[in-house]
Amino acid sequence: MPATSAADVATDFISAYPSTDDLRQRAKRRMPPFVFEYLDGGCNEDVNLHRNVSELQSVELMPKYLSEHTKSDMKTTIFGETYDAPIGVAPVGLQGLMWPNCGEILAAAAHRHNMPFCLSTVSTTSIERAAELTDGKAWFQLYHPTEDSMRDDIMDRCKDVDVPVLVILADVPSFGFRPRDIRNGLAMPPSMSLKNIFQITCKPTWAINTLKHGSPEFATLKKYIPPGLNMAELGKFMDKTFSGRLNEEKIKPIRDRWPGKLVVKGIVNEEDAERALRLGCDGFIVSNHGGRQLDAGQSTIKPLYHLAKKFRDKCTVMVDGGARGGPDVARAMACGAHFVFMGRTFMYGVGALGEAGGNHTMAMLKRQLHQVMEQLCCQDTSEFPNHLIEEDLFAK
Repeated sequence: MPATSAADVATDFISAYPSTDDLRQRAKRRMPPFVFEYLDGGCNEDVNLHRNVSELQSVELMPKYLSEHTKSDMKTTIFGETYDAPIGVAPVGLQGLMWPNCGEILAAAAHRHNMPFCLSTVSTTSIERAAELTDGKAWFQLYHPTEDSMRDDIMDRCKDVDVPVLVILADVPSFGFRPRDIRNGLAMPPSMSLKNIFQITCKPTWAINTLKHGSPEFATLKKYIPPGLNMAELGKFMDKTFSGRLNEEKIKPIRDRWPGKLVVKGIVNEEDAERALRLGCDGFIVSNHGGRQLDAGQSTIKPLYHLAKKFRDKCTVMVDGGARGGPDVARAMACGAHFVFMGRTFMYGVGALGEAGGNHTMAMLKRQLHQVMEQLCCQDTSEFPNHLIEEDLFAK
């Protein structure tokens, strides 16, 4: 457990930015537009991105004001670890591009606030550094390599630093079609235009911090990338090196080699959930990659609601996508999630406040969620489903 008192953590909250929208607006002012659009956007016409938020926020909860209530406790135990709140930092690629040193900032803040931090294979922080900052508690999300030798080496590195949970990614069988990123040169292969360079000069805080911490790079993958590649060559290398399509034959050897908890991220239907459990996975994360992959897909809250009814008692069911604040966490928990991961909210926080952003955002979310629990007269997080108003909710 982090050696940090509740009073110390309370000081992390900055009252000038009490909402995710406040953080988003300030991050937008501080980040180069092409970088902010990479963080903020979805795919195609952003339909799935907005559906994630709107359909989650349509969930209604019932307070029980005359119930006996002493206090609300946010502590939540999953995979044998008790966290201070049912909120985790979702894996996000290229964190250091969006704000310099972002991965390290969020990993350290997660440890301070006793929340899980999940590192992406394509983040700008290494497995070893994330483990150091979290005292060996960081989770790791694996993009499946085409070569078994790289897969095994990455897994061995995770084992060496005691990563407790390995998350394998299922929802990226192809690169999402993201018009903003294509226009801005952030597709594969990436390119840097004069327009982007001009935008950087207009955001001196971001530029100075980038100079301080160095150009972002795929830190975990650095040992596998041939030296001296230009951006076009790097794009080709990444495209050749990773196979996003997951199947049973790829999961089986991972389960055989991995001694810890194994989770599949990107489950949205019963067939895939059944298959993951049959292969020995310990849980799954309902996710559509933040609305960045399939614009014609469902929101995350709809499949979560139905999948939790069938699988909640069989494994750990989590969700990632659409949650922006404490009330959204409560909504997702009421729909059956054991735990809720958030990506953009934490990135907005660091983009807005830099080094203080991770701690502030976590303190903000805790305060928001605790207020909802007190309002509902909800003693602990297992009681959230008792407050769900289910009438005609997501009827099939």
